[in-house]
Amino acid sequence: MTSTLRLRRALPAGLAATLALALATTAALPAFAQTPPPHREAVIEVSGEGRAAVAPDMAILSFSVVTDGKTAREALDGNSKAMTDVLGALRTGGIADRDLQTSGFAVNPQYRYPENNNGTEPPTLIGYQVANTLTVRLREIAKLGAIIDQAVTLGVNQGGSIQFTNDKPEATLNEARKAAVADAITKARTLAEAAGVKLGRVIEINENAGRPEPMPMARAMAKDMAETSVPIANGENNYNVTVNVTFAIDP
Repeated sequence: MTSTLRLRRALPAGLAATLALALATTAALPAFAQTPPPHREAVIEVSGEGRAAVAPDMAILSFSVVTDGKTAREALDGNSKAMTDVLGALRTGGIADRDLQTSGFAVNPQYRYPENNNGTEPPTLIGYQVANTLTVRLREIAKLGAIIDQAVTLGVNQGGSIQFTNDKPEATLNEARKAAVADAITKARTLAEAAGVKLGRVIEINENAGRPEPMPMARAMAKDMAETSVPIANGENNYNVTVNVTFAIDP
C-alpha cells in the first residue's frame, strides 16, 4: 500500500493573525448596492418672443471727402481744406465735438496700367488720392437732410451709411422683455394643458436681446444732391427680445 505524505508549511503566527483579522473584517462589511442615478425633475422648456417699436431719436451718419492730386501733398492739402470746411459748418450747426469722429483716413498712390503689354511695362504713377471719413452722431434728426446738403456743398463726395438708433432704448427693451415672458408663459400653459399636467414654478430664464439693424442709405452722394433738399424717412426701430424659460411640472 502506497501512501502520500503532504507537507504544509505553517505560517508565522503574526502573519496568520493578520490574515485572519482581514478576512473577518471583510466578512463583516455590508454589501453596498449600486447608487441609483439622481432623480430628474420633470420640466417644460419654451421660448418666448417679444417686440417693441419706437421712433428713433438719433442718427449716425458716415461720409467721406476724397481728393486727388499729382503729389501726396497736393491731395492732402485739398482734402484737409474741404474737411475743415465741413467740420466748421457742422459745429456751427450745433454738432458738439463729442459727436464728431474721424473714422478713417488713407493716402493711396494712383497708377495707370498699360494695356496689352503682357506685363513687360510697369505701371505709371499718375498721382495720389486722399480719403478722410467722418462719423457724425446727430441728436436732432430733423436737421439730417440739411446737414447732408451742406456737407455735400462743402466737399463731401463719397457717402457711407445712415443708422437710425435711440440714445436710451431701455424702456422700449423692457416692453419687449415683458411681451417675451408673457409669450413664453402662454406657450407653457398650452403645453401643460395639452399634456394634462399642472404648470409649476419658473426654474430658469435666459434672455437674448437684439438691437435694431442699421438702415443703410444710398452710398452715392453726388454733388448735385446739394441742389435740392434731401428727403429723409426715419421710420421706427424694432427691438426684439427672445427668452428661454424652464418651468417645473407640479405633481
